[in-house]
Amino acid sequence: MFENLETGGAGGKYRIIQVAAELYAVTELCKLLGVPRSGYYRYLSRLEHDKDYETKERIKAIYEQRNGTYGYRRIEDELERQYDEKVNHKRVLRLMQELGLKAVIRRKRNYRYSHQVAVADGRVADNLLKRDFTADKPNQKWVTDVTQYRVGDERLYLSAIKDLCNSEIVAYHISNRNDNELVLETFKGAFEAQKDATGQIAGLIVHSDQGFQYTSHAYHDMLPTVGAQISMSRRGNCLDNAAMESFFSHLKAEALYPYHIPSLDEAQRRIEGFIHFYNHERIQRKLNKLTPVEYRRQLSA
Repeated sequence: MFENLETGGAGGKYRIIQVAAELYAVTELCKLLGVPRSGYYRYLSRLEHDKDYETKERIKAIYEQRNGTYGYRRIEDELERQYDEKVNHKRVLRLMQELGLKAVIRRKRNYRYSHQVAVADGRVADNLLKRDFTADKPNQKWVTDVTQYRVGDERLYLSAIKDLCNSEIVAYHISNRNDNELVLETFKGAFEAQKDATGQIAGLIVHSDQGFQYTSHAYHDMLPTVGAQISMSRRGNCLDNAAMESFFSHLKAEALYPYHIPSLDEAQRRIEGFIHFYNHERIQRKLNKLTPVEYRRQLSA
């Protein structure tokens, strides 16, 4: 009962006291847990007059834990995941409105075709994915792209690869140069981590747009060496790679746009932190309310 006393804040300690008060003196419990006795009785009073008080406290804790990036549906999932409390999403929305809590809103994206089109001697591949962003197992379908983030007159470029089976970012590379090496280094890391003992990733489809890195001879020569098939969006159809665009949108809305970022080093730190959070902590409903890493481990169990 008295394990992990530092988690849950004062509210968590008051809940422990409420349960243990049947066996122990409240004064001693408050002293043991380091909270004021008067605070405990205020807690009981609020519980009596506001039946939603405890749920509100949990909602606030989750909201702050996730830096305001979770909306009511994801908070509904976390209430069940962290506290084993099942709350209807409409009630969660109402309570968040009462608390004045609102999730970070992603900017609406205007889809325009990138000017990084294939050069004259570049190679273009057919669209094998055809907007089917589902996969039954890891290393069946990857999507990839490059995005940029500006700090003053400087830019940081992020190349990332996402596995469509569990939405995990399987590899990424950050650079201040937008060149072929940015993409090639990303795939070298991904292949090293994912290929089997034969050096192959059997049946893998890798989908991208027609950016100059993906139409380069080096890219088209590298992927077949591990048995990967190359797929590309149709020219001018950004929605053909919407699954990758969605990740970049979440990254910028949750980890970059809300903050004052004074340097490229700070931007890189936030990008790396978000990717770890996205893979290991950010639950997804389509993954049965698991994180990408948890879902992959469940599949392999």
